[in-house]
Amino acid sequence: MSVQLTNAGRAEVLTQALPYIQKYYGKIVVVKYGGNAMINESLKEQVMEDIVLLSLIGIKVVLVHGGGPEITEMLKKIGKQSEFVDGLRVTDKETAEVVQMVLAGKINKSLVNLLGNFGGRAIGISGLDSHMIEATVKDERLGFVGKITGVDVSPILDLLEKNYIPVVSTVGCDRAGNVYNINADTAAAVIAGKLKAERLITMTDIEGILRDKNDHTSLIRCIDLQEAAELFQSGVISGGMIPKVECCIDAIKMGAKKVTILDGRVPHALLIETMTDEGAGTMVVREKKDAKEF
Repeated sequence: MSVQLTNAGRAEVLTQALPYIQKYYGKIVVVKYGGNAMINESLKEQVMEDIVLLSLIGIKVVLVHGGGPEITEMLKKIGKQSEFVDGLRVTDKETAEVVQMVLAGKINKSLVNLLGNFGGRAIGISGLDSHMIEATVKDERLGFVGKITGVDVSPILDLLEKNYIPVVSTVGCDRAGNVYNINADTAAAVIAGKLKAERLITMTDIEGILRDKNDHTSLIRCIDLQEAAELFQSGVISGGMIPKVECCIDAIKMGAKKVTILDGRVPHALLIETMTDEGAGTMVVREKKDAKEF
């Protein structure tokens, strides 16, 4: 249900956003988008609208995407069964070709096109372009699943300098030209760290870190690295949340200032997170004082 605002109400919303626009103007914000958060077309359009709006008010947005469900769907179409080990897709040579086709082709260009429809200036690139993401075998059991050995962010910086929105698909390569499937959370963390991004916002299909996984009101709004270690030890951070939080921590250690695990199912969650006091999801910072910096 939409909320009807008076003109005075609209003006109030805009003036409340002013401090945040000033804070983030000219700064780099990396948005990781993928997985099940991409499936709902209406939500996808809202995410792209939010990214265009942030770009138009002077924020340098970098969109890093995955696309696991679409890869699974394409493999199913060619009669290939998906297999996973420790949550990672087993990727033989044929699967690596499908990953490249789906991520660097279909998904990447559809997101670029959608951003363009909303008035954004977007250009799609992949980790293969200029060998931007270099990788090696992560685990022999997984085949061509890549462990990142190096990221050259200069192509991204070149696009940002010209006021484009870089849309990065997470495939990598080695010096021999082999193509690797790269986990999107991991790639976004390294990219955000290398860019010294003001924010990394990783959009997913969960609320954030819950103190009690069965209680959706137990969302933890903010943790620092020390608290994260305690939550790992106590088992609050468990299962599929472990690699996500580990990526958040890696991004901060590499140079990103703040990282948020954001519920991509919430309409306009990006704007709520960046342009309001309320925020959304769980923020991870080096120290608690960093969360209060304005």
